[in-house]
Amino acid sequence: MFDLQTALAESFGYRQNANKRASEQLMRRYFWAAKAVTQLNSVLLLNIEALLFPSESQVTRVINERFVERQGMLEITSDSLYEDDPHAILETFLLYERTPGIKGLSPRTLRGLYNARTVMDARWRRDPENRRLFLAILQEPQGITHALRLMNQTSVLGRYLINFRRIVGQMQHDLFHVYTVDQHILMVVRNMRRFAIVEHTHEFPFCSQLMASFDKPWVLSVAALFHDIAKGRGGDHSKLGTVDARRFCKQHGIGREDADLICWLVEHHLTMSHVAQKQDLTDPDVVHAFARVVGSERRLTALYLLTVADVRGTSPKVWNAWKGKLLEDLYRITLRVLGGARVDPHSIWAQRQEETISQLRLKAFDPELGKPLWAQLDVAFFLRHDSRDIAWLTRHLFNQVDSPVPVVKARISPAGEGLQVAVYVKDQPDLFARICGYFERKAFSIQDAKIHTTRHGYALDTFQVTDPGLAGDGGNYRDILALVEHELCDRLHQQAALPEPSQGRLSRQSRSFPIKPRVDLRPDERGQYYLLSLSANDRTGLLYAITRVLAKHRVSVHTARINTLGERVEDVFLVDGSRLAADNRLQIQLEQDLLAALEI
Repeated sequence: MFDLQTALAESFGYRQNANKRASEQLMRRYFWAAKAVTQLNSVLLLNIEALLFPSESQVTRVINERFVERQGMLEITSDSLYEDDPHAILETFLLYERTPGIKGLSPRTLRGLYNARTVMDARWRRDPENRRLFLAILQEPQGITHALRLMNQTSVLGRYLINFRRIVGQMQHDLFHVYTVDQHILMVVRNMRRFAIVEHTHEFPFCSQLMASFDKPWVLSVAALFHDIAKGRGGDHSKLGTVDARRFCKQHGIGREDADLICWLVEHHLTMSHVAQKQDLTDPDVVHAFARVVGSERRLTALYLLTVADVRGTSPKVWNAWKGKLLEDLYRITLRVLGGARVDPHSIWAQRQEETISQLRLKAFDPELGKPLWAQLDVAFFLRHDSRDIAWLTRHLFNQVDSPVPVVKARISPAGEGLQVAVYVKDQPDLFARICGYFERKAFSIQDAKIHTTRHGYALDTFQVTDPGLAGDGGNYRDILALVEHELCDRLHQQAALPEPSQGRLSRQSRSFPIKPRVDLRPDERGQYYLLSLSANDRTGLLYAITRVLAKHRVSVHTARINTLGERVEDVFLVDGSRLAADNRLQIQLEQDLLAALEI
């Protein structure tokens, strides 16, 4: 448990240094010991099995003069093979990939690899034939994931890639990664490979479609292998990993075009996730800036596939359907820009209206009925909502444009997880805080919020929310749609004073590894809005506490991106800058009050 590891590590004499916590050093030593025990146990148990069932341990077939198959296990023909011919070490895993029916390594082979530890030295790593064999392992169309995992279990991978050896067993106590760095890397490789396997196309159909048309899938596997290889060294691991990847490509004779792509992916493997989750994708400048970084469709596709595989391989709690939608939306709009399309607000507005009209006609709804509502909406609204959302809102609000009472509509989110909730009400003070307060009390987690004010003074806000208690059981959301609509509408109609935020408790992990709260407030490029970024330990009632501070200072929220990473939150708000730009003291006071709310 995280809260016990630091004290235990210090009792063993470990001390925190510039790059690693004491607990991380202890846990790395633990994982190395556990790995060695597992490796030796595998040999022992397989030996016992061979002794108990000798009739089943006969040679099934001869693969070549150095290897045979024994009941589905790959076995060396001589105990001294690896000392006599060190090339056979990597040949073992290449045969493991290429030979149908092989399901593992025999006790004799495992023992031989264990005893050949001293053979795998710097000279062995520099051998051109070994470099050819290792690249061939990565370029095989099947079995890469299993081969790399087996190479890691037998310590061959870490002895061939010295920098990989440095991150074997390295735990990241950041409450975000749940795997050791080496296991995370192999998980990302595994996720990448699943995109190319027909049996798994139902998991991520779009990723599988892109992978099927990607010319060299092995390039993505190499990038995945190096994307986090420099973790724990201090400094920017993306840049340090790029240097490692460049050296690897040069040593293994990888062509310049492929090498450039691999190194670029390692350097920018966090870029797409950052843009999708923290920036406004409806802003043409944001999309154009990202397109300039990417530069080509091949790079865009490779980065999208690596990003999805990376986020999925971080923690089961981090990936959700909403993040998947954000990444896919960014991919599609950037692809259009790279193809020469203009991201012009007015052309998008016209296109979005045409798409919405088609959606309405599919629902047998007369688009003319929606024109009174559309007349109250500006270009920004059509830029920030897709045609399906606009059509849904139009069908429910067309006859309530001037409704004297709040209108709340909820549906199962088109993103595939959680609810989409729309609130339409005459604008009122502290509205955003009231809505957030309701969702907090119902234990809903807000993933995204889009705040809009119509020309005639009505708030039209949409929220993407999930209930952690219903994760993986989306059917139960249907039972609470009517309840959300009724309760939230009633709460907005009452317009009661904002209640005090609840003092949510931190988890044991958060108490042991507290995150220093951070507030960053800065104007955007146009100066019309301010970008407010916050980072802190997650707790119940945190978002409501933040919105209550914003309401206190009468700072209006334009958009909100709520990003929960394990036990840490990284929220980004786009707020109205009219009052902030005119009063520096207000900016300072707002930052201080937000820090106070985050530290409670």
